[in-house]
Amino acid sequence: MGKNITIIPPSGGRPDTLRVAAYCRVSTDLEEQALSYASQIRSYTELIRSHEGWELVDIYADEAASGTKMDKREDFNRMLADCRKGKIDRILVKSISRFARNTKDCLAALRELARLGVTVQFEKENIDTGTLTTELMVSVSGSLAQQESISIAQNIRQGYRRRMERGEFITNKPPYGYRNEGGGRLEIVPEEAEVIRWVFESYLNGCSPAGIAAEMNRRGVEKKYGNSTWAKNAVVYWLKNEKYTGNTLCQKTFKIGFPYSAVKNRGELNQFYIENCHPAIISQELFDRVQARMEQRKARTPMSAKHPLSAKIVCGNCGTTFYRRLDSNGTATWICSRHIERKSACPIIPIWERDIYTAFLWMYNKLRLHEGVILRPALRQMEELEQAVQRENPAMLEVNRAIAQATEQNYKISKLRSNGLLDDDACSARLAALEAQLTQLRAKRRRLLKNDDVSEAAETLRQTAEAIRQGPERLEEFDGALFAGLVERITTAPTGLRFRLYGGIEVTEQLWEGGK
Repeated sequence: MGKNITIIPPSGGRPDTLRVAAYCRVSTDLEEQALSYASQIRSYTELIRSHEGWELVDIYADEAASGTKMDKREDFNRMLADCRKGKIDRILVKSISRFARNTKDCLAALRELARLGVTVQFEKENIDTGTLTTELMVSVSGSLAQQESISIAQNIRQGYRRRMERGEFITNKPPYGYRNEGGGRLEIVPEEAEVIRWVFESYLNGCSPAGIAAEMNRRGVEKKYGNSTWAKNAVVYWLKNEKYTGNTLCQKTFKIGFPYSAVKNRGELNQFYIENCHPAIISQELFDRVQARMEQRKARTPMSAKHPLSAKIVCGNCGTTFYRRLDSNGTATWICSRHIERKSACPIIPIWERDIYTAFLWMYNKLRLHEGVILRPALRQMEELEQAVQRENPAMLEVNRAIAQATEQNYKISKLRSNGLLDDDACSARLAALEAQLTQLRAKRRRLLKNDDVSEAAETLRQTAEAIRQGPERLEEFDGALFAGLVERITTAPTGLRFRLYGGIEVTEQLWEGGK
């Protein structure tokens, strides 16, 4: 009897229509790169739309971002996230050096994309990762791109050092209080300089860096870069920055390894102290008094960083961090740092450590007992929001197109003016309008990008819920490891403590003694 053979075609093959995306990047802020950036976005949009059987997903584009680290490129990471969600079948890139200048990260990304069934085509090298023999070629090309990046970085750093030796080096990102005047000169921004002087005087008058940051947030002081709130670290950086005296210490840090990471210069390389290189905002005497005060406070810091409550408790009245203190009997309390400095600065009284532990036990046991009432609805709402933001979002594509068009117009007008073909006043007005438009578009893109944070928040909340489900049915004594895995922050309330868990859930517990 003959055998009958029936061929069953694969059911999970690639669809007839390929969902195609493109990734573009320019690695400098130089004006001549603007046209390249705009041209890449425009050409890839036209190419994908005109290709039969291709469907445009999005054009992912990063401006003036380093290719040596993946975490610095917002759109690259967004593209990878969309691949993981199954939105992309194929990615077009001009060259491997545009994709990554770090061989390790390049291959890791390509291997992940291969597991996801996403192919990558590199135009310059004529490499398609859809073939089976290209990983070696990618590795070689990636190594060349990595060496190119190292060589460029070394040349740039050598140029920086020569300028430092001549006393000419000025950062291209001036600190708060200054702006670039042009020609390597800094000039004072009057309204920002007033804030700097107020910060130095406030610190000498007894305010802590965290308290100063909280007051700045309360007053609505605007930041130079971005719209996030002021934090303690920014104030500490100001208080230690010698640039406010009109002097500059160059090469405080240097870069090592690849990808590059900055480390503090502790004598490994020369440093260059340039005096009177720009206008001073504060006097040298005021700066020295602040440094002396900071050393005094550092010498009497009362808290060990290894304690599970360390840096977790924030004052609900003034926003400063709580510190741990032991009395003569070894009994521990936690106290607001501003209250330590001056009781009239913050009226929040110390809290017994045992009371904080007890409040955590109550909070955990409540969540464990009522997990179905508290955690499940919150997780369900977060997952519904996650699904909503993962749907097709054409707004990002439109924003990228608008940025490309405005960037190209900016470049063309600047070119015409430099060639003397357009009136300076008319050009200045048009360029200012374009810059305002670009600022708005980039802000809109940042807001759209924040949607990707929903997936991360949902995953964090799932992990928190799972930790509580798998924890003990009833917690009888404080567990430092469990506390560290669940609690992101504790904020003092008038009669209790508000626990914020990882994932965003907040639970308030009363203190039966109200503190010490």
